[in-house]
Amino acid sequence: MIETSGDRGGGGPKDKERWVDAIEHALLAGHIDVAVHSAKDVPGHLASGLTLVAAAGREDPRDALVGAASLDALPEGAKVGTTSPRRRAQLLARRPDLQIVSLAGNVDTRLRKLADGEADALVLAAAGLKRLGRGDEIGALLDPVQFVPAPGQGTLALEAKPGFDASAVADADAFTALLAERELALLLGATCNSAVGIHRDASHLRAWAGTPDGSHWIFDELAAGTPSQLAERMRAMGASELIE
Repeated sequence: MIETSGDRGGGGPKDKERWVDAIEHALLAGHIDVAVHSAKDVPGHLASGLTLVAAAGREDPRDALVGAASLDALPEGAKVGTTSPRRRAQLLARRPDLQIVSLAGNVDTRLRKLADGEADALVLAAAGLKRLGRGDEIGALLDPVQFVPAPGQGTLALEAKPGFDASAVADADAFTALLAERELALLLGATCNSAVGIHRDASHLRAWAGTPDGSHWIFDELAAGTPSQLAERMRAMGASELIE
């Protein structure tokens, strides 16, 4: 078992590198041949000498509401738990009356906190719930146009040294989407502290950027276009100022 800085509680509260540092060291040292990550947790810049070699499929990329049948079903002032700046901003953009509470921990810990009354509802990745066999906890799946997912959400990414053969598990469509989402995030200067959602599906590349309180936000999409084209359009609408 490889223990990362994040597992030990090290690094900043929103520092993605802490979840891959020890794994990347093991890859570079040759102790392991390939690492499998939740793609949304992979930093924009990888350790020198490593690359993403494939995506091993994509589960449902949407956010899931747990504890309520819909966002509209929540009473005014309801407490919704999330640690994600993006989810916080998107929730407040849709329902500014909500109280967003930070509930940390793994999925089981957060579900237990919900059951203990620390929040009225949670927003979690549908993919994580389904992969853990907790899909029955989902009360509603949030519209991915209003609640644009995080780059890579739902995707398993394989990291290795260049040339590693991942063809046995590679999903070409999922990998193409993942690379486009990561490229757009880098072009916009988004970090794990940014309230930014980016998602590519079979028909569109979409991006959402907002202030942490959800009071100001922008959204754009291209049916046929490149990450650089969408980044240019988003910047022209003020995305850089929102992200900063």
